[in-house]
Amino acid sequence: MDSKKETRTQEPGTRQTKHRIAVIPGDGIGQEVIPQAVKVIRASGADVELTDFDWGADRYLLDQITVPPDGFAMLGRDFDAILVGAFGDLRVKTNIHAKEILLGMRFKMDLYANVRPVRLLDASLCPLKGVEPKDVDFVVLRENTEGVYTDAGGVFKQGTPDEIATQEDINTRKGVERIIRYAFQYCERHTKLDGSPRKTVLMCDKSNAMTHAGSLWQRVFKEVSGEYPQLTAQHMYVDALCMHMVRDPRQFDVIVTNNMFGDIITDLAAGLQGGLGMAASGNIHPGKTSMFEPVHGSAPSIAGKNLANPFGAILTAAMMLAHLGFSSEAARIEATVLEAIRQKKTTQDIGGPLGTREAGEWVATKVSRS
Repeated sequence: MDSKKETRTQEPGTRQTKHRIAVIPGDGIGQEVIPQAVKVIRASGADVELTDFDWGADRYLLDQITVPPDGFAMLGRDFDAILVGAFGDLRVKTNIHAKEILLGMRFKMDLYANVRPVRLLDASLCPLKGVEPKDVDFVVLRENTEGVYTDAGGVFKQGTPDEIATQEDINTRKGVERIIRYAFQYCERHTKLDGSPRKTVLMCDKSNAMTHAGSLWQRVFKEVSGEYPQLTAQHMYVDALCMHMVRDPRQFDVIVTNNMFGDIITDLAAGLQGGLGMAASGNIHPGKTSMFEPVHGSAPSIAGKNLANPFGAILTAAMMLAHLGFSSEAARIEATVLEAIRQKKTTQDIGGPLGTREAGEWVATKVSRS
């Protein structure tokens, strides 16, 4: 029940060179959009081996298992990347399976860099007036293993007038330094869609209110930025960043921030590129097995209705393939998604007449012929 593995064709004593990808559709619309992403991966011709896992609400409700005892170790040992859909199901009131699978994967596999590209493929998708694709081309790097998501804190005298609730924001020197350093390295090594170099790293915080955590982020950012004199280091409070993001997204290049602020501002940023259904992300630890997931959730209200936009999952698959070295296949997929948008071969949320399956099939067919 843990997985359904494809037959591997490998001669005894030879080295396995095919990239292995674990596929976990999860819950809700994840079970609809991930199969479309898989279809596109196969159509691209990328030499990968895909293995399906049934981790999610259905599995949890059947046997109360969220992740097998060696699940995360197995993923890190046996796979080069993980493609994940979404987690969340109204039948599981505590959402324990979502927490243990998704956050467990991020924390226990130490996937400390959440990479969320914000790219406007076509002007028709952006709600801002006069904005062109070249104006929205930045990336948000979110610390992925600390902050309030560690669930540190507690409740005292619950249910009484004297109830006290605390939620702790955990920031370690190691965690802060490595995500900030990753941001400068990312800026140095990646270009924009038009091929021009990235030049600016902006650190976002709320250090005027969160003085203790903010002091650590500020000091580390100043130290690490000094190692990259060729790049421009900037700072902005999170509330100001949100305002400027919708006023003039052209000013942003690489943004680095903590776990909670990264979660919030990337949902806002997704609105600039056509909504959550268009947004891709990767959860990275350089040199180790990394996980890729569309930004959207499980969307129970539209699950099973063939309405979900599969492009976020398909673009996530392209991001994963590029990470694995399949640059040309990834570029073909992204170009085909752009063609689908321009030809209105899309789901209703971005102006097209198609369902999830039909939009995915259109992209897969075009990719296979390109």
